[in-house]
Amino acid sequence: MNKISKLAVLTSGGDAPGMNPCIRAVVRTALYNGIEVVGVRQGYKGLIENDMYDMDKRSVSNILNLGGTILKTARCLPFKEDEGMAIAYKHLKERGIDGLVVIGGDGTFTGALRFSRKYPDIAVMGVPGTIDNDLYGSTYTLGFDTATNTVIQAIDKIRDTADAHDRLFFIEVMGRDSGAIALRAGISCGAEAILLPEKQTALEDLIKNLKEGKSNKKSSSIVIVAEGDKNGGVYDVAKAVQQEVKDYDVKVTILGHLQRGGSPSSFDRILGSRLGFAAVNALIAGESQKMVGLQANHILLTSLDDALNNHEFKLEADLLQMADILSI
Repeated sequence: MNKISKLAVLTSGGDAPGMNPCIRAVVRTALYNGIEVVGVRQGYKGLIENDMYDMDKRSVSNILNLGGTILKTARCLPFKEDEGMAIAYKHLKERGIDGLVVIGGDGTFTGALRFSRKYPDIAVMGVPGTIDNDLYGSTYTLGFDTATNTVIQAIDKIRDTADAHDRLFFIEVMGRDSGAIALRAGISCGAEAILLPEKQTALEDLIKNLKEGKSNKKSSSIVIVAEGDKNGGVYDVAKAVQQEVKDYDVKVTILGHLQRGGSPSSFDRILGSRLGFAAVNALIAGESQKMVGLQANHILLTSLDDALNNHEFKLEADLLQMADILSI
């Protein structure tokens, strides 16, 4: 791999708190090492539309505390096609760019890996930026901590009104295929039940547990439902339970996209900075088609192929057991 002289950085897919600290670290680490930096607006769409601009160290001033991403993000179907990738490659080469840092989740990495295999002369490094915490090779992904704290704060407030009115709340949180947010938020907030994509929970068992809680004089109940739960969605679950548990006033709250926003936590600011710093250093060392990730508090490299396709990444067994035991 030739020495990197100019790199581009982009954010793609869903935004995640901590992306801005990561962008800042990428830009300043590259400049420190004599590497020019180009910012790409709206992810892969910006590559195809040639929407890029030169960045200096002041381009990333005062962004550590900002949620979202100063580079903006978008989903880009044309980049999935060979023609779209060819246009993106042409624009990168015209600008003399020989390195690319992509910050995002599995869709972002899928595009990056296909592009790098097709055009290996542009080195590619991935940074796991997704609130779902569902990529192999990093114990925590960028934005997960902030999103979980946002959910906890919201559930704490809902618990107050649940207690006041003797209500049963079903709260849907993000996580299409991952129950990581739901599991940690549920344990942190003392939820009576947590419905996860990774674990089938029979509605009969849920109804039985809620009835037992009511007979044990529980004044309120909170049930966390990950959006990828296989029982048909939060409204279907609430309706089924309402028919069997008559003593509760049942309410449904979908937290939605507020989970993506907000100022990143201290953890995500540090993680974003570490990952951005490591991504540039990995490119300088000649690496490509890799992801930088946090493992046992060390930043390590994982191939993009493993990050996407290794299915050993699972929810922690002790947390799953705790969720059942501590909710009695």
